[in-house]
Amino acid sequence: MGRVTCDVSVSADGFSSRPDQTLEHPFGEGVDLHRWMFETPDENAAELEAILAAGAFVMGRNMFTPGRGEWDLDWTGWWGPEPPYHGPVFVLTHHPREPVVMDGGTTFFFVTDGIRSAVAQAREAAGDRDVAIAGGAATINQALAAGLLDELRLHVVPQVLGFGDRVLDGVPPLALETVAVRAASLVTHVTYRVVGPLG
Repeated sequence: MGRVTCDVSVSADGFSSRPDQTLEHPFGEGVDLHRWMFETPDENAAELEAILAAGAFVMGRNMFTPGRGEWDLDWTGWWGPEPPYHGPVFVLTHHPREPVVMDGGTTFFFVTDGIRSAVAQAREAAGDRDVAIAGGAATINQALAAGLLDELRLHVVPQVLGFGDRVLDGVPPLALETVAVRAASLVTHVTYRVVGPLG
C-alpha cells in the first residue's frame, strides 16, 4: 500500500488561499503562490513530478470549483478538457453528483461522506501507488487531524498574505520529522514525515 502525501504552496505566514475565490482568481484575488511552477519549471522539475505521481487524488470542493451550493453541471474543473491528474480524483462535497470523465484518464468522483471515505476510496483506486491530498487547506487540515497523512510537502513562497485559508489551522499537536529542505529562486520546498500525535 502506498503513502498518503500532500503538496501545497503556502505563503510565509502559512496561507494557501483566500476566501474570495472566483472564476478569475481560483486562490483569491492577489494570491500568486504558484509562480514557481510556471516561471521556473526546470528548476523545480523533481517537485513538479512528485505532485502528480500519485495513483489517485483527494481534493476539496473549492479546489474543483468556485461554485457553492447545488452543482453547475456544465462545470468540469479549472483545468480544461484534459486535467493534469490522469487518474481518479475524489472530490469532497455535501452535494451528490455523478462522476465526470475527462480526457487523459482523469475521472472526478464526488464523495459526500467525509475525508475518511474519500481517502479509503482513493487508496483502493491507487492500489500500491501513493494517494495525494491535492488541497485546499480545509481538506489538508481534515486529513492531518484524522491521522491520514504520511507526508506533508510545503512549497513556501516568500510572500505574506496576512489572512485567508491557513494550512495547519485546527490540527491537533503533531510530531513532524524533516525529510528534506531545498531552496529555489521563487520557493523553498520543505518535506515532512508525519510522525504522529505529540505526547
